[in-house]
Amino acid sequence: MSTTPPVLAAELAQAWADIQRHHTELPDLAAPESLIGESSSACGHELSFERLLHEAVHGIAAARGVRDTSRAGRYHNRRFLAIAEELGLGHPEEPHPSSGFSLVALTPEAKRRYRPTVERLQRALKAHTAATATDSARSFRGPAARHGSSGGGVRVKAVCDCGRNVRVVPSVLAQAPIMCGGCGKPFRIPEVVGAGMS
Repeated sequence: MSTTPPVLAAELAQAWADIQRHHTELPDLAAPESLIGESSSACGHELSFERLLHEAVHGIAAARGVRDTSRAGRYHNRRFLAIAEELGLGHPEEPHPSSGFSLVALTPEAKRRYRPTVERLQRALKAHTAATATDSARSFRGPAARHGSSGGGVRVKAVCDCGRNVRVVPSVLAQAPIMCGGCGKPFRIPEVVGAGMS
């Protein structure tokens, strides 16, 4: 396996730390590798600095106890937008009927402020994409690739020893362990009893 995923996780953590320098109430990013290979239709972004800043808005909202979404996290409300604007994200149009203000974009000021961070993360993402791309005509990427999705894959429940669980794409978990902040043990996909029996 390539060493790119840990490098990309480190670059994501560094970019998050760059955001924290400007917004000190932003909590730490517990598992940067959980963002690798994951897509979010509500956020509408593939992995990028803009997406990371979007996730930081949710982090600050959580730290403040602000409910910034509804409809199972799909609709991003005006409280989300207010924090997004604090972080340098704007939304010039009316809210989308189903996702609200989720599709925010970097303002020119934020682009200037974070330019070195954006460039460094783009290089890491490009290297990660090149290292993980398969050009084989014989490889199957599933329905997400056929339908133009970013291909995050199907999420499954992963558990830790203290009973907490997260939804994760199995390939993301295979790249590097995701550690539980409660018990310090890695999340794992439980074995299904009776699987593989004929």
